[in-house]
Amino acid sequence: MKNALIFIIIILVIAGGAYWFWSSQETVITTLPPIITATTTPVIEDKTKTIIGQSVEGRNIMAYHFGTGPTELVFIGGIHGGYEWNTSLVAYELMDYLKTNSDAVPANITVTVIPVLNPDGLIKVISTTTAKFAVADVISSSTAQVAGRFNANKIDLNRNFDCDWQATGVWQNTPVKAGSTVFSEPESLAIKNYVENQNPKAVVVWYSSAGGVFASNCHDGILPETLILTNTYAKASGYPAHERFDFYAITGDLVNWLAKKEIPAISVLLTNHTSTEWNKNQAGVQAILKYYTK
Repeated sequence: MKNALIFIIIILVIAGGAYWFWSSQETVITTLPPIITATTTPVIEDKTKTIIGQSVEGRNIMAYHFGTGPTELVFIGGIHGGYEWNTSLVAYELMDYLKTNSDAVPANITVTVIPVLNPDGLIKVISTTTAKFAVADVISSSTAQVAGRFNANKIDLNRNFDCDWQATGVWQNTPVKAGSTVFSEPESLAIKNYVENQNPKAVVVWYSSAGGVFASNCHDGILPETLILTNTYAKASGYPAHERFDFYAITGDLVNWLAKKEIPAISVLLTNHTSTEWNKNQAGVQAILKYYTK
């Protein structure tokens, strides 16, 4: 009887120890950081910057935030990477301006700047970094710059969004790959997730080069707020205002997808591929901030 009691006690001790071991393992597993996928909610590093996704080659796509107001305005550069490197540089100049002029952002507004949507394309002409760079850092090879228009999958990101998407788009007279389906590319998916998570009040996207402000539209007519946004930026900057981009047919365009989402959005096309025309764009940004001030 005594031996049987001892045996039972030993079994209970072993069972208790096993339960403790597996419970502690479960605790460890459930506290591991989540796996970050393309559909994960943007990772907030701090109140001033967000990793909204990663490129095909694993480079972070960064969003920088200025102000803390409930009305978010988003400015995007570098969708065409190294081919339109000046659109990233104008975004960095906006960031410098906002850093040194803390009163430039009204209390009710948050300005979000995404300077490099296509870091894999930009790195083809800025060989050292996708952070802020100087004009002198740009590789002058036209071959490298044209190659830098596309992401690492050789996809034109501005043909990968959900408005009139088709597998082969057009860039001027040249056919370009637009992905296997809408949002097939991690860079365009990163913007999709950010926009759908944040629901910004308005979006400005810089491109080059045609020298103008173009309203967005995806067959349902131009949103009244988009027309105001177009004319406000154009009047302040001196760029001409256009209700549509009609130089050639565009499918899968970012700002037109935003119009489909009923988010006011404009394309601001710099006049050439080398200048940021900062004074013009500073005036345009300031006018937009003033308009949305409550």
